[in-house]
Order: sequence, then C-alpha cells, then structure tokens
Amino acid sequence: MNISSAIVHARPGELSIVEAGLAALAGVEVHAISPEGKLIVTIETEDDGSNVATYERIGQLDGVLSAAMVYHQTESEPFKEI
Repeated sequence: MNISSAIVHARPGELSIVEAGLAALAGVEVHAISPEGKLIVTIETEDDGSNVATYERIGQLDGVLSAAMVYHQTESEPFKEI
C-alpha cells in the first residue's frame, strides 16, 4: 500500500471544480483548503503504478495548476502491527 500527501494548487476561481474532481478520484481525500486555492490531500493506492497514475490524473483535472508530493510511504504489510 502507498500512502502519500500532496499540495494541489488550483486556478483562481476554479477551486470548487478542483475539489469536486479530487473527490471523484478513488483513494484521494481532501483535508484542507485555503482561500488562495491550495488543497492538502492524501492519496492511498495499492502500488507504485497506481500512485503515479493518480498523481497524473490530479495534474490533468480542470483547474489544477500543480500538484506537489509532500510525503510518501510504502507499507508492504499494511495490516501488520509494527
């Protein structure tokens, strides 16, 4: 399992469009939104390929100016306690 977080920067005036687009993506959750158009999101995917595909899809959403990964962790056994 891949867990990552990102800051997504939305085009001014299109924040609601970006928020809706992010909400429609599997494994993506919006945690905070600034009035300036920055959104803090987490992304959970099964593998590296899915993680990359999700970031690519975020970058293609209408109104998205950029998406920058802030954190990434891979769990080989996500349900096993450390």
